[in-house]
Amino acid sequence: MEEYAREPCPWRIVDDCGGAFTMGAIGGSVFQSIKGFRNAPSGITQRLAGSLSAIQQRAPIIGGNFAVWGGLFSTIDCSLVAIRKKEDPWNSISSGALTGAILAVRQGVPAMVGSAVIGGVLLAMIEGVGILFSRISSEQFKPISPLEEQQRDPRLFQTEGNSGGGGMFGFGAPAPQ
Repeated sequence: MEEYAREPCPWRIVDDCGGAFTMGAIGGSVFQSIKGFRNAPSGITQRLAGSLSAIQQRAPIIGGNFAVWGGLFSTIDCSLVAIRKKEDPWNSISSGALTGAILAVRQGVPAMVGSAVIGGVLLAMIEGVGILFSRISSEQFKPISPLEEQQRDPRLFQTEGNSGGGGMFGFGAPAPQ
């Protein structure tokens, strides 16, 4: 459902690239702050300075790596949407596999195949969980027939004649005795 609320394809690439950079920079800052704190000399001032130094040096690089991954993934995803003329989970799974393969091209064919498999499996799991949550949450919007409702809670459908109670049109809680 959220695919319909997203930007159209040319702008989606820029949006996803920026979002991935932000996510990588924030996550990299947290990770690098802990790493810099632990690897600095003893003393709270030294450790805080080491933490800040590690964040300044590495967080932008990690953010950039995430941005490359997000931009490449979105570019491939938009290309597949344009080629296949439909937007479904197979586009995301294929995009994850192709992105993994392209980013591992400098390590050779075995690394490309391994990264493609990992990217495809990860995206398949993400898409599968998304579909599962959609199915589970759609149950609450499914209309219920009055017969099913009566089988669940027969007190709601008791009439005045057989319950002694009242309510508008014979529905309502039983009358106190």
